[in-house]
Amino acid sequence: MSEYFSLSECDVIGFDLDHTLCRYHLKETSRLIYESFARYLVEHKGYDKDLLTLSPATWDFWASHGTRHLSTEEIIKHYGPKREWKHFESLNTSYTRSAKYYFYDNYFDLPGALLCAKVVDMLHKRGSEVTVDLWKDMVAAIDHNYNTSAFKEDAGWYFPSVKRDPARYLQPCSDSLKAWLRSMKNAGKVLLLITSSHSDYCRLVCEHILGRDFEELFDVIITNALKPGFFSLVPQQRPFRTLVNDVEESEGLPSLEKPGWYSQGNWPHLHELLKTMTGKPEPKVVYFGDSMRSDMFPASSYGKWETVMIVEELEGEGVQRNIAAKPAEPPLEPLGKKVKYEGMKTPSAASEQWGSYFVDAHRSESGEDEVPKLTWCSYSIHTYSTVAIPSVEAIADLPLDYKFPRFSPDKPTTTGYFPRPPDSLLKMYGTVP
Repeated sequence: MSEYFSLSECDVIGFDLDHTLCRYHLKETSRLIYESFARYLVEHKGYDKDLLTLSPATWDFWASHGTRHLSTEEIIKHYGPKREWKHFESLNTSYTRSAKYYFYDNYFDLPGALLCAKVVDMLHKRGSEVTVDLWKDMVAAIDHNYNTSAFKEDAGWYFPSVKRDPARYLQPCSDSLKAWLRSMKNAGKVLLLITSSHSDYCRLVCEHILGRDFEELFDVIITNALKPGFFSLVPQQRPFRTLVNDVEESEGLPSLEKPGWYSQGNWPHLHELLKTMTGKPEPKVVYFGDSMRSDMFPASSYGKWETVMIVEELEGEGVQRNIAAKPAEPPLEPLGKKVKYEGMKTPSAASEQWGSYFVDAHRSESGEDEVPKLTWCSYSIHTYSTVAIPSVEAIADLPLDYKFPRFSPDKPTTTGYFPRPPDSLLKMYGTVP
């Protein structure tokens, strides 16, 4: 395998939508997601209104029971002297969720993790036991806000809020990014948009960030893709479906015969269509995404695609977008019932409690020194991504034949980040940023 990666060598270029092509105002969106779930628990399940009050420090919690930080002794008590979580090996080899745990790995998920912790605090304050009912109620809150019909019916709080004021949550793509997408089509590349968002929400987002003619930019659009199942399931389990007025047809398609807009689907049928469209028996595909669970791991493991991971945490460690100006976060204002968020920092910023997203400090066996080690997130990026960038905007001004150094087990872990590695990795290798 070449030590460099270039878009010019790819036949097909695919994109996830949320937090990839579409950049969100993270403060506002995280706040909205948290409030959408919390209000459901308060108004429909009788939970305490205290769930609607947060301090800035609350967004920065770590290994904890509720939001109470566990001491070293408590961590060892629950996880053993090696601090090993018993389900880690399953997660590390599959990157999937299970009946035993829920894998929070993106900015749509993380506010839910915080809410779960706040509910544990509430139950302890009441003197109540933490039971499986907590998770049942959380699932109900998620479904109430995100289910298939919620956008059309204005149900919950998330979709109505974004529909009412999309600019508050969504960052429009720059002209250079739109020109970059068109240049790839003009160069003969097949462009894909594959998102787990439903078609109605996808349409609203794309019209806001790309313009009403966004469909012209892509050869194939797949919504409600239900990743990672899109990559891991066989065609009989997840057939493609056509859409009529954003409603899925009941009958699944036996195969994918032509470009267009589809729902659900599977990688093998898409692969067959791409072979026809490119005229190649094994077209080279690259996929841009932000989720290790939904994008990087399944696309590289099942599809054998090249992968470019969007890692917004790079911006929290000195790596800036390669554009003239970064859109400012809009001011935090009350949304419906007031939820306090004063002093809230951008979720992608380095955590004061956790430290770096990329490097952790471990005590040496003697206990006298702290030894830097890659975090699991950093290891995963290095293992399942071809390249990692802070945003798609960061490479939009580059020529298509630009050669990116790729991640490789034979190279230092700093190799593969563009435009440069995060500060913590540079420090780990003794290089001053």
